[in-house]
Amino acid sequence: MKRFTVSIMTLMAAIAINATTHIVMVRNTRYQTITGFGAACCDGAMKPFGSDTQPVRLLYGSTSKVGLNIMRMEISPSFQGEGWGDYNWHGSLPSAQLVKQRGGIVFGTPWSPPGEYKTNGTAQGGNSDSQGKKRGELREDCYAKFFPWLNTFLKYMKMNGVKVDAVSIQNEPDWWVDYSGCLYTPEQQVKLVKEHADKLDRKTYKGVRLISAEPLGFDPKYSNALLNNPVTREHIDIIAGHLYGHPPLGNMKSAAVLAAKYGKEVWMTEHSVSDGLKDRLPNWSEQLEFARELNECMLAGCTGYIYWYMRAHWAFVGTGETKYGSTNKKNQLLPRAYVYSHFAKHVTGSTRLDTKSTIITSTNSELETSAFIKGDSIIIMAINSGKSDHELRMRMPSGTYVKSGTHLISTGNETDKLCQTKDLDITESVTEYTASMPANSLNTYIFMIDQEATAIKDLHKPANPLAKTYYDLQGRLLKNPKGLCIEQRADGFTRKVYIE
Repeated sequence: MKRFTVSIMTLMAAIAINATTHIVMVRNTRYQTITGFGAACCDGAMKPFGSDTQPVRLLYGSTSKVGLNIMRMEISPSFQGEGWGDYNWHGSLPSAQLVKQRGGIVFGTPWSPPGEYKTNGTAQGGNSDSQGKKRGELREDCYAKFFPWLNTFLKYMKMNGVKVDAVSIQNEPDWWVDYSGCLYTPEQQVKLVKEHADKLDRKTYKGVRLISAEPLGFDPKYSNALLNNPVTREHIDIIAGHLYGHPPLGNMKSAAVLAAKYGKEVWMTEHSVSDGLKDRLPNWSEQLEFARELNECMLAGCTGYIYWYMRAHWAFVGTGETKYGSTNKKNQLLPRAYVYSHFAKHVTGSTRLDTKSTIITSTNSELETSAFIKGDSIIIMAINSGKSDHELRMRMPSGTYVKSGTHLISTGNETDKLCQTKDLDITESVTEYTASMPANSLNTYIFMIDQEATAIKDLHKPANPLAKTYYDLQGRLLKNPKGLCIEQRADGFTRKVYIE
């Protein structure tokens, strides 16, 4: 098979375009594997959907247009799902059942444990004159009741056909509110988990995972305190937090360092971009702001991204309120859903690859990229939120050739600009490809790896003639032999070996 570093047509296109050229070099170093993307089971009224499962039908599953696979629901502060109408466990039950039917993940977050467990005697946070300005905290003499209470939620859901995948300790433990809420310090959370997390019934509810409390701005003090303690570290499976006031490459990236060290997942479990809009839908610039947040979460080490409301005029499914515009139709997809699909449908299940980016001829801070590998595909995300067109020269990982590709592009809120797809002009097996990126565009490039052409190149030659060097089947140098690999000796002898 012929091998070219880049096709002639690509080079000609690169010469013809008079634009800034951005180079992204994808490397073989692998980081986190992405569990998925999702949203909370509620709309603009902070109320579960009840029997209305249309938002989930539109958003969830591999055959949907969006491809979400994680759903967050509230564990309301009651027992057995009684009282409070739809604002209770059963309010999210129909949606949870459908998500599970479509192969998704369901997890629950308490805004507050039962009021009788708390210092202020109510599920409310206590930060209002009517609530006496009394801070609502879990009473220490009720710590032992907390995880058995979570077990009652798991039991209720299981009895109704939903195997819950994870439960969190608390929504925003660092935010004193006048609605349902409960405060914890990092030290209180450590004490709760250290002394009582063994009461979470993992034997009965097999596979259920425990998520840390979810601080307002992903304050790493909460997750670091749990992970630095050898006892609590064993109980916590996922660290989580929100992005209010702290962008992804700040607190979350900091928290992800320790999480990665101990093999824990990192979930961003609540945020919304441009939710303060009072009289209109988000414009395209605001949609790209959302795409940039998604991309930066991936770069920060995030393994799961869960947006706030599913249904709101600034979210994914329309509410039907005409004051926000004629396109805000009840239970129909909004433009932001299609932006989300770039990541949800293609990045879910992938592993992030290291990248190095450079700019030729000028700088452009409004351009972001990231790269992933998924099966036989290399996926490169690129966001150009500037006012000028740019070239993107994409270099594959060392030793990797690609033989075909697809370009998914979104350039505006209009229907004909949201979902454009075209094949890339790749006529030979190549190691790089140059494409033109329009101004204000979200781009997903999916390259098919040429497994026949991808092989070991420039073998390392050890000085010791008896020394052995190992490579994986994609030709990447291994620090230590692992699994099925290729052994290369200095005298030229090569063989495939299997290391237990």
